[in-house]
Amino acid sequence: MSKRWFQAHQRDTWRRQARSKGYRARSAFKLKQIQEKFTLIREGDLVLDVGSHPGGWTQVSVEETGPNGFVLGIDLLASAPVEGAQMIIGDVTEESSQTEILELLQNGVKVNGKPLPPVNEGETRLFNTIVSDISPRLTGQYDRDQAISLELVAMVFDFTLPLLRPGGAFVTKIFQGTGIEGIVNAAKQRFSRVQRFSPEASRNSSSEVFLVCKNKLPLSKKGSRGTSVMQELDIHLENEGIIQQKGNEPEEEIKSGFRRIPKKE
Repeated sequence: MSKRWFQAHQRDTWRRQARSKGYRARSAFKLKQIQEKFTLIREGDLVLDVGSHPGGWTQVSVEETGPNGFVLGIDLLASAPVEGAQMIIGDVTEESSQTEILELLQNGVKVNGKPLPPVNEGETRLFNTIVSDISPRLTGQYDRDQAISLELVAMVFDFTLPLLRPGGAFVTKIFQGTGIEGIVNAAKQRFSRVQRFSPEASRNSSSEVFLVCKNKLPLSKKGSRGTSVMQELDIHLENEGIIQQKGNEPEEEIKSGFRRIPKKE
């Protein structure tokens, strides 16, 4: 750790504010500023926080949903309990975690300390909003880290959008750079409003930006039906000449903290 980084970290006003207001991370102010501009979370909403550790975004989500809402955080790392939220340890791209989330939605949602009635057979209870400040395990090589980030965001989209109700909102962190338009275009096929936003609480040296998506469409637009965000990202990268069309050679596995799921043909 460099002396310069440590000194800047100590001077970070957002970090000091987070500590004084009881937030677990300075990143809580990023969601607060996103919420102030876009109002993604409303009182009484059901919210999923993907990559929730250490819990700053979960804390803000609980504040915004109020006593009649429900917030579920999921991360590979364990977090201390957040009052008013439910936290689970897991990988959102794994079937076991998805099954656990669906079971909670159907039968385990507690509002104001009281469980909601189980949904009727054939009905599905879904989230109003999905938030994600998730980051990959960075290597320090910018191009490689950008590719890892794009894949991670595409996976979060593909594995959580089925849990989001039509009309719902979605926000995720993404890094500016080559290939980002592939994710943005895929989002525009699934939401009526998509915008990039840089909160004041983001560090000046960071290339991060947040992709804010509002009003999930009941069905993807015609050109995207039957395809995943990951597939659309790959097509975009191939068309831009950034990657070669995949052949029969085995792909190098990218470690991101999430399991890479093979695409369905």
